[in-house]
Amino acid sequence: MSVLWDPALVSADLVDLTRAMGEPNRDLAILAEGNTSELMADGRLVVKTSGSNMQRATAEDFVSVEVHPLLQLMLDPESTQMDLSTVLDAGEHAGKRRRASIETLIHVAVQAIFPVRFIGHSHPTDVVALMASIHAETAYDHAAYSDEAVVIGQPLYVPYAQPGMALGRLFYEVLRKHAQSGRELPSLITLGNHGIVALADTADAVEGISAMAVKSARVRLGAYAAGGVQHIPDDSVASFFAREDVVERRGRLAGRVD
Repeated sequence: MSVLWDPALVSADLVDLTRAMGEPNRDLAILAEGNTSELMADGRLVVKTSGSNMQRATAEDFVSVEVHPLLQLMLDPESTQMDLSTVLDAGEHAGKRRRASIETLIHVAVQAIFPVRFIGHSHPTDVVALMASIHAETAYDHAAYSDEAVVIGQPLYVPYAQPGMALGRLFYEVLRKHAQSGRELPSLITLGNHGIVALADTADAVEGISAMAVKSARVRLGAYAAGGVQHIPDDSVASFFAREDVVERRGRLAGRVD
């Protein structure tokens, strides 16, 4: 199993996305919170290293990992958290220990089921507040406003699990069942008591999805404080999605349309 530290493999798009998500005014991550990744053409995954600050990220703050061996490790019931920590270690380079993020298995699970170029995982304050509330599981069951529906669609919820092996296994299982139901890749995955995962084929789209998730959490928190959420009727959302202009807009936001 190969975990490689090679700054030459890291794209400018991934570094820019990571720094943008680490900007304090966006409230997506502080200190060493959050992580990002990019799927390379050869199938390897470039992911942020553990303990590195997103706002100050450089190409040196990433390592590349192989998806399939990590997936097999995760699915082996005998594998432990220590096993995971060991295989994520790329060794010491330029005077620093380089180890892939402890949440790398989230990124691996996505690539194993719904391959996508960019992934951004963050812990926005308002989203974490919502995910730590009694409304966490059902908060995003229905759209609260039109632009939310366009940008993030129908989010997928994953209950809390300890970050690392436990979260990776639960995340994979929820995503696998979602795929088996025939539903499309969710743009946003919410994590109980934890944060969000934004998925898209462009870095700009990951930024947009993350920003809209923050606004959506604020809208809900405000609505709950005012007595509850009056959501958009589901049949209205369905007909809205079917409109040609909305289909085109969603494609552009997801990076599928030039």
